[in-house]
Amino acid sequence: MATRLKLALAQLNLLVGDVPGNVARLRAALDEARAAGAGLVVFPELAVCGYPPEDLLFHAGLRRQVAGALEELRAATTGVAALVGYPEYAGDSIHNSAVLLADGAVVANYRKQRLPNYSVFDEDRYFRPGTGPVVATVGGVRVGIGICEDMWSPGPCAAARAAGAELIVVPNGSPFEVGKQRRREQVLAARCRETGLPIAYVNLVGGQDELVFDGGSCLVDGAGGLQLRAPAFHEGLHFAEIEPGSPGVRVLPGPVAPLAGDEANIYEALVTGVRDYVRKNGFRGVVLGLSGGIDSALTLAIAVDALGAAAVQAVMMPYRYTSTMSLEDAQSQAAALGVAYEVLPIEPMMAATRGTLAALFAGLPEDATEENLQARCRGILLMAISNKTGRMVLTTGNKSELAVGYATLYGDMAGGFAPIKDCTKTCVRALARWRNTRGAVIPERVITRPPTAELRANQQDSDSLPPYEVLDPILDALLLENRSVEDIAAAGFDRAVVARVLEMVRRAEYKRRQAAPGVRISSRAFGRDWRYPIVSGYRHRG
Repeated sequence: MATRLKLALAQLNLLVGDVPGNVARLRAALDEARAAGAGLVVFPELAVCGYPPEDLLFHAGLRRQVAGALEELRAATTGVAALVGYPEYAGDSIHNSAVLLADGAVVANYRKQRLPNYSVFDEDRYFRPGTGPVVATVGGVRVGIGICEDMWSPGPCAAARAAGAELIVVPNGSPFEVGKQRRREQVLAARCRETGLPIAYVNLVGGQDELVFDGGSCLVDGAGGLQLRAPAFHEGLHFAEIEPGSPGVRVLPGPVAPLAGDEANIYEALVTGVRDYVRKNGFRGVVLGLSGGIDSALTLAIAVDALGAAAVQAVMMPYRYTSTMSLEDAQSQAAALGVAYEVLPIEPMMAATRGTLAALFAGLPEDATEENLQARCRGILLMAISNKTGRMVLTTGNKSELAVGYATLYGDMAGGFAPIKDCTKTCVRALARWRNTRGAVIPERVITRPPTAELRANQQDSDSLPPYEVLDPILDALLLENRSVEDIAAAGFDRAVVARVLEMVRRAEYKRRQAAPGVRISSRAFGRDWRYPIVSGYRHRG
C-alpha cells in the first residue's frame, strides 16, 4: 500500500501586521504538525501578514518584514512541507500568493487568480491576479493550489485538474456571516463534483476590526461528500489522511464538528469580535453603560463571555426619567454576571449644563436637545472612566437604531467598539433569549418590556419609530436586498411607512460615519460594505 499523505489544516488566529508574531505562530504549528507525522501543513490566506492587511501592503517596512519571514519559514520546513499564504512583491506589483516550502526549499508558488471586489473585499486595489494553475507533488500526491475566491467559480479548480492535480488545497480568509458555512460547503461540493477531486479548505479564525473569521476548515471528497469539519471559532490543527491510488486519491474520514444554529453562531461571532478587538488593541478591559434595557444587557453578557467578569465594569447613570424597574434590573444583571457595578446619577451634571445654557435657550421649548444632553453627560462619564482606567468603552446601540438615526452623537454613540452594531432589535431579542439558555443572566422583563430610551416621561421607542416587528423587515429589505419602496410596499407594508424609513436611513448617514466599528454578522453591515454618500440629493419619488 502506498504511503498516506497526512494533512494538517492549521486553523489559526493571526494578527494583521504582526509579521514576527505570526511567523512564531506558524513555526509552532509546523513543529506540532511535524511531531504528529504530517507531511503537509496548510495555513490560511496571507497568514504571514494577516488578513486583510489593507493599505499596510503599501508600506515598505511590511515588504521587508515579509521577505525576512519567508526565509525564516523556509528554513523551518525540515521534514515537512508547508503551504503559506503571503503578499508577494514582484517589482511594482503585489500578488496574493501561497508558497509551497519543503525541506528548506521553495517547491512552488501560486498567485490568486480571482480577486474579489465586492462587499467587504477590495482586492483589486492591492493585488494583480495570477494567470494559471500550479500543481506540485507532495508525499506522492499531485497537489493543486487555489486561494479563497478561486474556489467560488469553476475555472481555477478545473485548470488545476487539467494540469494533473489529484487534490486541491485552498487557504482562505473568509469572514463570518449568518449561514456562510453552509454556502461554503455547497460551493466546495460543487467544485468537487465538477472536477472529481477532493478539496482541503483552511480558514482563519478570530476578529479583525469589523470582521470575524469563523474557521470551519474542512475536507470534501471527490464526490462532494464532507469528510472533516473543524469546530467553528476555535484555533487548532486538524489532521486528515489522503491515500494515493489509481485512479485518483482516497480521502479517509475524519471528525466532523456539528454546525451550530444561527443564534449560537452569531453570539459566538460577537464574543470573538469583542475579545480580539479589545485584546489585540491592548486594552485592559471594557466599561459600558448599563441602562436596564435589553441592548446594554446583551452587550454586558457578551463582554463578560469574551473577557471575563474581572475585565468588565458596568455603570448605571440614572436621571429623573430612569424607572425603578431599570435600576433593579441593571443591578440584578450586574450581580448575576459578577461585574464591578457603579451608580453615578447625572442630575448634578444636567443641572450644571442646563444652567450654563439657560440664557442661550431662554424662551425656547424643550425638545430633543435636552434628551441628547442626558446621553452626552453619560458619554462624558464613560469616556472619563476609560481614560483613567485604560478600559475601552463599549457602545450598546443596535442596527435598527443606527439605521434610522435613533442614537445620539457624542452620547450613547461615544465609544471604541460596538458589539451589536449589526444586530437588529429583533436579533437582539433572539440572542438574549438564546444566551439565557446557557444560564439566566438577563431578567425576563428586560426582554419583554416595551423598548424605551427613558429620556423623557413615559417615553417609548414606538413614539418615534414604527414597531420593531415592522421596522426590522423593512430595514432588511432596504439594506440587505436593496429593494425599492414599491417592492417593499407590494410585500404588504404600508407605503408611507416604508418611504419614511428610507428617508430616516438617508438622513442618518452622517451619524453612521462617526459611529464606532462593530462586529459584522450579516451580508451587509454599516462599515466596510456600506458606502453611501453623506451629502446626497436622492429622494424617494412616487
